[in-house]
Amino acid sequence: MSSSPTQPVRLLIVGAGDRGTGYAKYAEICPDKAAVVGVAEPRDFQRTQLARMHDIQQAQVFTDWKQAVAQPKFADAVIIATQDGMHLEPAIAFAKKGYHILLEKPMAPSAADCRTIEAAVRKQGVIFGVCHVLRYTTYTKELKRLLAEGAVGEIVTVDHVEPVGYWHQAHSFVRGNWRNEKESSFMLLAKSCHDLDWLRHVVGRPCERVSSFGRLTHFKPENRPAGAADRCLDCAAEGDCPYSAKRLYSKFLADKKHGWPLSVVINEFTPEALEKALREGPYGRCVYACDNDVVDHQVVNLEFQGGVTATFTMTAFSHMGCGRATRIFGTRGEIYGDSAVITVHDFLTNTKREIDTRKLDTSVLGGHGGGDGGIMESFVDAVATNDPSKILSGPAETLESHLMVFAAEKARREKRLVEIAELAK
Repeated sequence: MSSSPTQPVRLLIVGAGDRGTGYAKYAEICPDKAAVVGVAEPRDFQRTQLARMHDIQQAQVFTDWKQAVAQPKFADAVIIATQDGMHLEPAIAFAKKGYHILLEKPMAPSAADCRTIEAAVRKQGVIFGVCHVLRYTTYTKELKRLLAEGAVGEIVTVDHVEPVGYWHQAHSFVRGNWRNEKESSFMLLAKSCHDLDWLRHVVGRPCERVSSFGRLTHFKPENRPAGAADRCLDCAAEGDCPYSAKRLYSKFLADKKHGWPLSVVINEFTPEALEKALREGPYGRCVYACDNDVVDHQVVNLEFQGGVTATFTMTAFSHMGCGRATRIFGTRGEIYGDSAVITVHDFLTNTKREIDTRKLDTSVLGGHGGGDGGIMESFVDAVATNDPSKILSGPAETLESHLMVFAAEKARREKRLVEIAELAK
């Protein structure tokens, strides 16, 4: 069973959380290109909601991905958007069934599992992409165009910063699903495999060796304010805490911002539902009294083939709304970008020019600066035309950039320089 350019690509969604539902929206906006024909999700609300939104036949609504893969093949492709540690088995199973696969990042929590997935999709010959959405933004495409034209000459070094944001860190990596390595993965993999992959894409050369430093500094019991309670609703110190769950989520509710992150906390957008969630659920906990163990800041130093160097900084301690910031230093110029505007300095003419990529953005989905729509468009087109070259984040290079992440974390833990080749087998 396969689609044609004149028929919508049929999609099965495995994991109907925030990411799976977000990617599925592409079919709502572009029904001539894609249709969601199946869903597998254990949570009743999320499963029922997605099935209703896409008018999915009940026979193709499942509580578990194993039920879906056991059926005769009924879709062209599957989007696997389960939790990090739940990617390996479905990826292998659906590849064997002949489904083309779009896999949420990261591929898997271990280098060995990443290699297994890459080998499986290569053996089965299915189209495979990983949701490194930063590659697909209008901003990145314009940046790559400028570099290809020689705007800075030869790249010598790159400095790249990911400002996670103080409340995003508290929401996702202190209280949320990615707070604890045993339940998800380490911070650099969960949050920043995006960025190391993006650096690989921008530099355009394999990375050879890395070093790294970082730790969990702030969100620990010893930094708990005097008089703080286990939950923000009961806390005498809540009014003086920038990480107050009560303040954060109440503001989203009052402003009627019902998408992420509020949609992760509650299904019913009422004050009563929010109070119950903060009273009983994980998102109402004091940030100094959680079971979190992932780092809240980390620096990675990278050396690419040919001696090109790069630094990457991930930090929780930034305001929300600032984009990733990058400086690219070359032999003939310098580029500064903030995820929206690119400023090019030319050494020869001693002039600068600015390109506002927001004015160029024609993506159908706005998440991640248009990257969500960009990757969906590329993946759907690749499946419709049976052309894997449309995928910018295919299996081989994705595996390579994941190994960069694992090497960086190994370097941080072991306090040494790590060669990428150490993890390549």
